[in-house]
Parts: sequence; C-alpha cells; structure tokens
Amino acid sequence: MKKSLLFTTLLFTFLSVMSYAQDKKVAVVTFFVDKQIDASSFGTVGIAAALKLCDDPNFNLTGILKEFHSQFFDSYSKEFPFQLLPESEVTNNEDYKAYKPIGVATSGILDINKYATSIDGYKIFLVLMGHDNEKNMLKIFPQADGVIHVSISFKLVQLGLGGMGIVRIRAVSNIMLLNKKGEKVFNIDEDASSKSITPLVGGVPVITADRILPMCESALNNLMGYLQKDMAKMVKKSNSKL
Repeated sequence: MKKSLLFTTLLFTFLSVMSYAQDKKVAVVTFFVDKQIDASSFGTVGIAAALKLCDDPNFNLTGILKEFHSQFFDSYSKEFPFQLLPESEVTNNEDYKAYKPIGVATSGILDINKYATSIDGYKIFLVLMGHDNEKNMLKIFPQADGVIHVSISFKLVQLGLGGMGIVRIRAVSNIMLLNKKGEKVFNIDEDASSKSITPLVGGVPVITADRILPMCESALNNLMGYLQKDMAKMVKKSNSKL
C-alpha cells in the first residue's frame, strides 16, 4: 500500500513538473540567413568577391533557409521543454511589424536586405552586445517567458597551406534563447562543413554562385543533421532558467 502510494505521488509530481514545463512559452522573433559569406581569411580580394556575390541574383539562399525553418519548427521544436508561440502570433503583431531594429539599416548602401534573407514576416536582428532587440521583443510579447533568435551564417575555410589546397564552406548556427530578465539561457553555436569544395586560384577561392550555393546547401544539410542528433541534450536544462 505504501509503495503504491509512493508511486502515485511520484507519478503525480512528475506529471505536474512536465505540465509546468510545457506551460512555458517562447517566441521566435528573428529567423534569417546571412548572405555575406565570411571570406576574411582571404584578405581584401576575398571580402570583395563575397560582397559581389551578395548582389548576384543567382545566389539565392531562400530555398535552403526554408528547409532549415521547416526542420526547426517540425523537428527541433519537439525537443524543447517549452512551447513556441505560433509564428502568426509573432509576425502579425502590430507592434512587432512597426518595430525598427536597432543596429540595422533598411535603406542605402548598408541595407540589411542586401546582406541577409529572412523568412517572410520576420525582422532581421543582428547580434548586439546587449541583446537590445531581443530585450525589446520581451516587452512586445509579455505573454512569452523568453525569446529565441535564430540565424545561420557561412564561412570559407581553407584546407592546405599558402596558395595551395582547397576550400570548403562552414555553416554556423546561432540559436539563442533569452529569458524574461534578458539573460541568456542557451546559445547553440554549432557548425558543419560542406562535402563539396571550391579551388584556390592565386591564393583566393573561386567565389561564384554556381560554386558557392551548392556548398552552402551541403554544409547546412550536415549542420541540420548534427543539430537533430544533439538538440535534446543541448536544450535539456533550459526550462529551469526560464
């Protein structure tokens, strides 16, 4: 009888904790990919080539961003010990739509839309030291226990010495959760490299849409696989900090 009562008590406690965890709600407030490939390892010539690539209409990252978006909401979110607010509740919020992101230009030569692509309806928030944009989102969404920043970037990485060797693309995730106090709960900063390569010509990689886009897709596919495998472990203790 005592064992039965103890089991019932433990079961009730477990279910109560799980229910409380699932009552926590978090808003995804930015979801984008950085179009400007980090080619800083190859000097001014590499940086200039990467900037030129941003203006090439054939270098369109929308498709692979949508794949990552689907993976995030359909698969990764199932590992979270909290619920995500419906996207429409975020992107259709009038205060959200009217919000002007800090540290982001939306016109002129520095227009962020030239250098980054977002999922339709989402604002683009660059990662700032004080996380001011994300903290402002907590005011716009008081019903949320936290906010998530999701972005993907790419970097060219050389394998080999000097002007010799090959270059791969590295995809890097930035999935950051802040709680109501504006404190960082987790920051999933994982990376994976492409299987495909681009050659070095005169010590600088060939940076063209037909070369780089398939490499970005390859690297992101590998990254999505790593995240799927490790997501549950990476977010396991996050609910206690919300």
